[in-house]
Amino acid sequence: MPRIALCQLTSGADPAANLDLVREWTARAAADGAQVVVFPEATMAGFGVPLGPLAEPLDGPWASAVASVAAEHGVLVVAGMFTPDGDRVRNTLLVTGLGEHLGYDKIHLYDAFGFKESKTVAPGESIATVTVNDTVLGLATCYDVRFPELFQKLAGEGAAAVLLPASWGAGEGKREQWELLVRARALDSGSWVLACDQADPAVTGVTVNPKAPTGIGYSTVADPFGRVHAQLGADADLLVVDIDPALSTTSREATAVLPNRRL
Repeated sequence: MPRIALCQLTSGADPAANLDLVREWTARAAADGAQVVVFPEATMAGFGVPLGPLAEPLDGPWASAVASVAAEHGVLVVAGMFTPDGDRVRNTLLVTGLGEHLGYDKIHLYDAFGFKESKTVAPGESIATVTVNDTVLGLATCYDVRFPELFQKLAGEGAAAVLLPASWGAGEGKREQWELLVRARALDSGSWVLACDQADPAVTGVTVNPKAPTGIGYSTVADPFGRVHAQLGADADLLVVDIDPALSTTSREATAVLPNRRL
């Protein structure tokens, strides 16, 4: 039964400063007993700045420094970064620590609500999971939450929970959509969904590009029956929860959604 921390913060434009945040918040989470420490999408650098010059490979300085932080505290760290891909980048979740060092590239790109992520970001193609304390954790990023088949596929790969870092775009109805989608993906896959958003910069006071999706807060943990297990507000905050993987089995047996699919 892994203890998982969601670090709801606002990342700025400077990767070095954001790395300091990773150090600080990982130490706080580990002190509270967390074994898995989750940061938002775009932790390396917030959206709204040129991503190409910032992108680094998974064995580059930024990811290697995060790996050192994870090793220091004996935890698995999941943090959004950008990796090179020709004239674009990949929107990558770095997963490092506890003997792991891998990346999940965001599959579904945010070409919606007037934003065109695919102009600068290349899509990923493969799902990814990681195992902690015999519990399989799936990986997804932000806009992925609108695609239930991804979460059901991760469930089919044995994931009892899905870690969902995000930098959710603000706007009318967007908080309601965020909460609804997180709960729906939990229910229709029979999985815990641990959704870690960027804090709302209007509350944290961090200057960001107002035209970019830079977070609204309200990081949410939904259980496999779609119930809100825990939730933060809009400000920077730390949420630490224990999850019971057995509840995923109970939900899947009760709803039978996965075996009863016909399409």
